[in-house]
Amino acid sequence: MCDIYLDKKTGLFLPDTARPQAKGYSEAGASLTKRALKAFTPRSGSPREDIDWNNYTLRQRGRMLYMSSPVATSAINTNRTKVVGVGLTLKSTIDRDILGLSPETAKAWQRRTEAEFCLWSDRKANCDATGMNNFAGLQQLALIAWLQSGDVFPLFQRMKETPVNPYSLRVHLVEADRVRTPAAYGGGTAVGHLTDGKNPDNGNRIFDGVEVDANGMVVAYYVHNTYPWETTTVPTEWKRVEAYGSRTGLPNILHIMGSERPDQYRGVTYLAPVIEQLLQLRRYTESALMAALIQSFFTAWIITKTDQSEIPLGEVGAGDIAGVPSANPVENNLSTSPSEYEMGAGTVAHLAEGEDIKFGAPNIPTTGFDAFIKTFCQLTGAALGEPYEVLMKEFNASYSASRAALLEAWEEFKMRRSWFVADFCQPTYEVWLAEAVARGRIRAPGFFEDPMIRAAWCGARWIGPVQGQLDPLKEANAAVILTEHGFKTHEQVTLEMGGGDWESNIEQLAIENQRLAEAGGGRITVPIDPKAGEGENE
Repeated sequence: MCDIYLDKKTGLFLPDTARPQAKGYSEAGASLTKRALKAFTPRSGSPREDIDWNNYTLRQRGRMLYMSSPVATSAINTNRTKVVGVGLTLKSTIDRDILGLSPETAKAWQRRTEAEFCLWSDRKANCDATGMNNFAGLQQLALIAWLQSGDVFPLFQRMKETPVNPYSLRVHLVEADRVRTPAAYGGGTAVGHLTDGKNPDNGNRIFDGVEVDANGMVVAYYVHNTYPWETTTVPTEWKRVEAYGSRTGLPNILHIMGSERPDQYRGVTYLAPVIEQLLQLRRYTESALMAALIQSFFTAWIITKTDQSEIPLGEVGAGDIAGVPSANPVENNLSTSPSEYEMGAGTVAHLAEGEDIKFGAPNIPTTGFDAFIKTFCQLTGAALGEPYEVLMKEFNASYSASRAALLEAWEEFKMRRSWFVADFCQPTYEVWLAEAVARGRIRAPGFFEDPMIRAAWCGARWIGPVQGQLDPLKEANAAVILTEHGFKTHEQVTLEMGGGDWESNIEQLAIENQRLAEAGGGRITVPIDPKAGEGENE
């Protein structure tokens, strides 16, 4: 038989099989009846509501933590050092098969292009619209601004050529706060929630300064000439910058950001997931420091019934009292007043009737400071993709554990470098190369006729800092084994271990060996012992 129950909504008796049953996640993470989850009812909105409406606050807090929290500073600066370092260097890698070039011709073209790019990128006034940084400096600044604020906008400008710079291209980095929706198009105040609007000319929606068409494609950015709440007498102006040129198809402005939601048009500060933790950690550190200072103080309180108008107890030594110079010609500047007491080695003092001394002994426990800070930084590092050893620059564990931490961090750095190259370095190079070809300084047949040919000419790699090594000898031995068995090529190993070019190294070694032979010496080779270094640093 089937049990029945009374349905209170309909007033009918229904079979028990029709009773709603808890299934799947309703008895797990989606439960609304479990005590631990009953009050946990978050309500997520669109990226516009979850991100754009909160981005101003997140940016300010992220920047402030970078300036005031050592852990936050370390997290961002470590990325700067490992992702960009002294700058990502262009290595032209054209597709000579598509272009129909011989290896020698392709090599000559690449070297010429790299030298021409250095002419533009190595001088501050040649590539930076403000004249403050060369291209390597722009990379560092762009990366830090991206991580601090969530995004940054390299704006391409055209300026007059000079006798030492034949190119008009300049890069102007625009900070995230200057890109926002104009008030005339529906935008609110500088910190208001009304960050979206609509372009009345074409009906496109604007999300926090980013205009998108009906298909969701970004078509323009709105750049303000001042910062929110900036104190200035300069008249405020808005500039609508189209994302791509209508005739050339080249970008007019770039947007460096990392996405975490579909339909997201503005980035979130790198520190967003750990803002609260970093702030509390800074407060705890300051409190522990203050506690240590208090513990170092030695304070005594005199308990007495003496009239306050008299000479106060504890005023030791000659000096002015109430503005009247003291006339105590006492040796060593010690007072002879019976109302003053002094400390000294072996001193025995008799207090007057009704007098007592109470010493302060602050005892604030800070014994768990190190363990707490380490655990906190481990959690913070895990959230930011930086292991504790890398985040805090502390490698006290075994060789294997330290190397594992470096490898884990390196995967994060490689990913972020790939994003950064795709968002900034490669597009900038392609815009520059288009001008170089148009001016005739670089010959690239078919560059403007066929997109496939253009892509073949624009091929490039960007060489940056390599992975750190705890034991270079072990790393070299491993590289030899990998190349001998074909797991890696010499070119891959050269790129990973030194960031150089294997073919260039071979050519240079040939020259060096020839000169050594001419000088009466022979080719210098040092055999590598595969067992060397084993058992060390374990």
